[in-house]
Order: sequence, then C-alpha cells, then structure tokens
Amino acid sequence: MMKVLTVVGARPQFIKASVVSPRLRHGADEVLVHTGQHYDVSMSDVFFSELGMPQPDYHLNVGSASHGEQTARMLSGLEPIFMREAPDVVLLYGDTNSTLAGALVAAKLTIPVAHVEAGLRSFNRAMPEETNRIVTDHVASRLYCPTPGAIRQLEREGIPGALLTGDVMDELVLNTPWRRDLLSSLQLEPRQYYLVTIHRQENTDDPGRLKNLVEGLSALPGHIVWPIHPRTAKRLEEDHLLGHLGSSVRLLDPVGYQDMITLEAHAQGVLTDSGGVQREAAALGVPVFVLRNETEWTDLVDSGRAVLVGTDPGQILDAVRMAPMTPYTLHLDRRPSEIIVEDLHQHYE
Repeated sequence: MMKVLTVVGARPQFIKASVVSPRLRHGADEVLVHTGQHYDVSMSDVFFSELGMPQPDYHLNVGSASHGEQTARMLSGLEPIFMREAPDVVLLYGDTNSTLAGALVAAKLTIPVAHVEAGLRSFNRAMPEETNRIVTDHVASRLYCPTPGAIRQLEREGIPGALLTGDVMDELVLNTPWRRDLLSSLQLEPRQYYLVTIHRQENTDDPGRLKNLVEGLSALPGHIVWPIHPRTAKRLEEDHLLGHLGSSVRLLDPVGYQDMITLEAHAQGVLTDSGGVQREAAALGVPVFVLRNETEWTDLVDSGRAVLVGTDPGQILDAVRMAPMTPYTLHLDRRPSEIIVEDLHQHYE
C-alpha cells in the first residue's frame, strides 16, 4: 500500500488537506504531520474539529518565530519523522514555511515531493511565500496546478509535466453549508457589510501600510466586519492604530471555516490580502478587492473577478465604489482531490 506523508501547518493547508485526506485514506496509508506554524486554537484546532480532519500523527509545536528560526525548527523536527516513516511520497500544500521545510527535508532524503497548488507566482521576491513556492516547485516530482496559467509558468521555468487539477479549495467551498443563524447573531444583513481579512507580513509589519489600510477601511460606506488575525491585532495595538478605526469597523475574533464561508457568501464585497480568501470569495461570486500590489492568483484579476487595490486609502475607496465586478458561477467538471489521488496512486503505488 502506498504511504503518503502529509505536512500541514496553517489554516489554508488544513482546509485543503480536509478535502484530499479522506479520499487518500480509502486506498493509501497517510501519515499526517502538523508543524504547529498556526498554533492558536482559533487558527488551528477549530479547523481540525470542524472539518472532520483526523488528529495529526505528529505535532511539532514550533510556534511563532522569525522565518529562519521557525523554518529551522521545522527542519530539525521533520527529518527524523521522514526517516522513521520512510514514505513513498511527501504531500505538500501551498506556500508556507511548513511547505518549504517539508520540501527541503524530502529533497535531502531523496523522497519524492508532490505539491498541491504548484505554479503560482506573484513575482514579488520580497514575499516569503514567493520563495517558498518557487523552491518547492523546483524540487517536486509531481506538480498539481489549480489553473492553466500555473502550468504555463512552470513550463517557462523549465518544469514540464505538471498536471491541471483545478483548485482543491473550490471543492470544499461548494460543499460547505452556510450557518443560517450567524448573521442574525452578529446583527448583520446580507449584502449590507464588507468583510475584511489582513495578515500578510508586508501589510502587518509596515506601520505606514497598516495605517493606510486602517484609514481606507474606515472610509468605506456601510458596516465593516473584520475577523482579525492574532498577529494583526498585536500590530494594531503596538502601532497605536486601534483608536484610528472608524465606528463602522467591527473587529471579531478569528472564526472557523463554516463561519468564514458564511460571512464571505453574504458580504457586499471582500477585502483581503489572503490568497485563500480571494479564491473562496471569488468562487462564491462575491466581489474581491485584493489589498496587495500583486497576487499569485492572476486568473482572478484577468477574468475580472478580483481587482488589485493595494493599500492606498483613495484607491481602496474608488475600487469599492466601482463594484460589482464580473458575475461568476463556479462549476467543477471533476473533483480536484480525485485527480490528485489518482495521480499519486499511478506514480507511487
């Protein structure tokens, strides 16, 4: 029986693994390793319980640290596990430090790597995620691309043979029921609020950019709902920006996956720097405003389902006033998880 070692560590990876792992476990032995990159209950445990994921076989508990220290802890923690388990293939998702660490350890031990969400590029080398995804793609044996553009990008980099699977996250979005009581419990009306998420280092660690975002969000018409990442909350407090938030901005603790999908689906628009939230909201047909100067999900911008607005307050307000954007209805011809698992069996059984 094929043995697959899956490495996860952050919210987007829990979500994607929750789709692939059940299908994988029907005919393969999966070992699940949680690095602990996201360790807060609201950012980790809730996703395992809510999405019905099996508990990890190993938990590294690396916690928060600088990129170098965090990745080093992962490398030293993953290597003995990889050696002990001797998997046929290591399965990785996305572009986090957990992804990079898993790719490097597997490559050093000559274990094949399969990368879900391969080929995406923001072309901004200042982003840690960009380095992570490039390195992972270049050591991977099997590359699973969510879009045709991702396949073309890998070919430009001299990496042929990638497989178009579609986006695993879309598969879950279409099958997640909304929490009908959530809006009433928060005293929200459908299409009468904007949903915000901000967590990327480029936005949270630059006081000027974060102040611009606070000003831009506070100037938006109507109610603003902001489930706030723990790191972002800390930065707002350290930079003395909490008092700059307008009265229309409502901060929430981080929410679980079903609650987040419910909030996205009923929002007038979603403003985010998250790659995952971009995809989720676009799949639900909700206007997406990307609080960055570039995105690895270029297909969303090219198709008119998202617009890059950066962090300038005036540009944010102007973009929102011009919504809605291109209407969109998501349809999957075939489940991405099915394509991925079939390919793994074909190559590593």
